[in-house]
Amino acid sequence: MMRWGLVPASAKGDVARPGYARVPSDALQSSQELRTAWLFGQRGIVPLAGFYLWKRTRAGYRQPYYVRLSDRLVFGVAVLWERSVTDDDDIVESCALLTVPANPVLAELDPNSQQMPAILRHQDYDRWLRSTVPDAFELLKTFPQTRMVSHPVAPYVNHLNFDEPALISPAAPSPAQ
Repeated sequence: MMRWGLVPASAKGDVARPGYARVPSDALQSSQELRTAWLFGQRGIVPLAGFYLWKRTRAGYRQPYYVRLSDRLVFGVAVLWERSVTDDDDIVESCALLTVPANPVLAELDPNSQQMPAILRHQDYDRWLRSTVPDAFELLKTFPQTRMVSHPVAPYVNHLNFDEPALISPAAPSPAQ
C-alpha cells in the first residue's frame, strides 16, 4: 500500500512534512529530493478512468469538469515512488503523479496549472517500468487533445461524503460560464 504524496527519502519517514502529490516532469532532472527515486527507476503506473479539473467561471465559481480518454475506459498515468525510513526503522512508501505540459483543451480548463497527468500509451507501459532513465523520460509527453473528452459535472465532487457513479455524469455548466 502506497501513501499518496511522495515523501522523499531525505524526510526520514516524517509524514508531517508535506509530500509531493504531483511532480512536473521537468523537475525530475533538477530536484535533489527526487533524484534518487528517478535515477533508480522507482517508476510505477496508476490506473485511472478519468480525473477532474476545475474551471473558474466568469461569475467566479469553480466548475468541475470530468476528463477521460475517448477510446479507453481505463488508462495508466506515470508515477514516481519512494521509500523513506524513520529513525525507528518504520518504512513509509509513497508516490506522486508525474505531470507534463497541458494540451490546449486542458490548459483552457485550468489556466493556472498548465499541467496535466503524464498519460502513458498502453504499448509503453513495460518500457516505462523497465527502461533506462533517458528512455523513460522520452515517454513523458503531452497527451493529444484529440483523444480526450471532458464535460462539466455536479459540484458535489468536492465533498468526501459523496462516492457514487453519478459523480462523473454530465451536468449543466454553472451559470455565467
